[in-house]
Amino acid sequence: MDTAFTHTTVLLYATVNALVNPDFYSKDSTIHLPLSGMRAKGVYVDGTFGRGGHSRYLLSQLAPDAQLFVFDKDPLAIEEAKQLQATDNRVQIIHGGFSTMKEALHARGIDQVQGILLDLGISSPQIDDARRGFSFMKEGPLDMRMDTTQGMTAQEWLETADVEQIKEVIKNYGEERFAFQIAKAIESRRQSNPLRTTLELAELVAATVRTREKGQHPATRTFQAIRIYLNDELEELSRTLSSILSLLAPEGRMAVISFHSLEDRRVKQFIAQAANPAAAFARMPLRESELPQPTLKNLGKVSASKEEVAANPRSRSAILRVAQRTEVTL
Repeated sequence: MDTAFTHTTVLLYATVNALVNPDFYSKDSTIHLPLSGMRAKGVYVDGTFGRGGHSRYLLSQLAPDAQLFVFDKDPLAIEEAKQLQATDNRVQIIHGGFSTMKEALHARGIDQVQGILLDLGISSPQIDDARRGFSFMKEGPLDMRMDTTQGMTAQEWLETADVEQIKEVIKNYGEERFAFQIAKAIESRRQSNPLRTTLELAELVAATVRTREKGQHPATRTFQAIRIYLNDELEELSRTLSSILSLLAPEGRMAVISFHSLEDRRVKQFIAQAANPAAAFARMPLRESELPQPTLKNLGKVSASKEEVAANPRSRSAILRVAQRTEVTL
């Protein structure tokens, strides 16, 4: 396994605090400091193991008889998880996306858990490794798959998708206002010299986008959109959020870290609807006893501290949202 790429875990202390500390309060500045040792009991899930930063610290706060199930699509992440498992038998590894969480846990006799963590998007090692094709700053193959053992690469998709599909993907998943122009440029290019590398795509987009956002590469939104589409990221997130409710035990916590508005919007709306389901019936003549009861309690959101942003600029856009399962039966 290539260990040349490092990863600084975002919102490390706040996220684990949110999962295991019964006194967690999102506005408390001390949540950004190390915990003194919670020894939380039960079953926990890290749905996005990555390079294991959250999992390692979470394990330090779990009781000796607790369990931690870790999921990841990335084969390199699974190899990293195996190294952790070799030193801690509380770790159980599942090679798969977090949308398989409910079925995978049920197959292993787990019906309810005390905490679920999702750290959405891609990790620093995935970005920094040019061979993965996620970076528009480094020369590499147009891959962009989280799981390199299956699925269509970005190169294959760009060679076969029609202009309308490419436009819709870049517009909807990248919120790129020049989506049509980029799609037309890709179509024109592939007729003579199909795109093969990340820099070729980045240069094509840069030449097509007429105005640039301050501090952002013109290809940022296009690369984000293609990656999200190929890995089914938003749809997988929606499927997973709906399954979390049935997995969390009463007073169990969910902690989700998002890095852009498309992800965060879905998480925010999901928590809001579960925390206040009666809002959907506000105009209907129903008694209070007839209204649906909250299945989640919104515990708030957390952003990186100034100190963390200074030490790790990639944490600047991170938003952690936390919710707790109520006693209401689904």
